[in-house]
Amino acid sequence: MKQILPPNAKISKEAKETMQECVSEFISFVTGEASDKCRKEKRKTVNGDDVCWALSTLGFDDYVEPMRRYLQKYRETEGDRAAASGGNIRDDVRGEQGHFMFNAMDRQHNNSSSSSRRQF
Repeated sequence: MKQILPPNAKISKEAKETMQECVSEFISFVTGEASDKCRKEKRKTVNGDDVCWALSTLGFDDYVEPMRRYLQKYRETEGDRAAASGGNIRDDVRGEQGHFMFNAMDRQHNNSSSSSRRQF
């Protein structure tokens, strides 16, 4: 938050906490939608493409292309790292993509309680 505000601006503790709650709810909302898609497709892992799909489905169209560009760059970087280490790119990327992979089954038990909250 500080990066976008003027250098002399102050941010209260309450404002930071409120923003964190909003960000957490947004992430839960989007990943919940992506997780639902994966469950319907009988997959256990949510990936970056699922998150992009969820953003679009939920109407956050302005975020889809920047996220796709980030995801592409991330995958390129991970592929370069795997190649540099001499490892199998496929195995390395699969193991290192923690930023984009979530276990859909972990969210399943939360869906009944979060479904009522998901009405942005």
